[in-house]
Amino acid sequence: MIRFVFRFFGLWALAAAFVALIYDGTKTIAGSQVYMTKLGDTWNALHSESLQRLQPMVEHYVGHWLWDPVILNILSAPTWAVFGVLGIFLMLLGRKKRRLIGYARN
Repeated sequence: MIRFVFRFFGLWALAAAFVALIYDGTKTIAGSQVYMTKLGDTWNALHSESLQRLQPMVEHYVGHWLWDPVILNILSAPTWAVFGVLGIFLMLLGRKKRRLIGYARN
């Protein structure tokens, strides 16, 4: 059951990565220059209040060391890349185990 959940959310993350890639591609073609939307910009456009609440929460519960180098680098990465890596990771976690063939069964 948990494998299904990982595959389900992994597939949605890959779909979101594809949509973000198409969005950046159309803006690149229309503007005649390479355009990549950062994850922080996408999150801010969708729900800016939760993004503003994230920093104090992370710094309070986890520590300041996690916000500055790690989360800021993730928020400055392209949206399609972050969702693509997350989707691939979840799909790999949820993959079905391969059947053993031959002598490996024993």
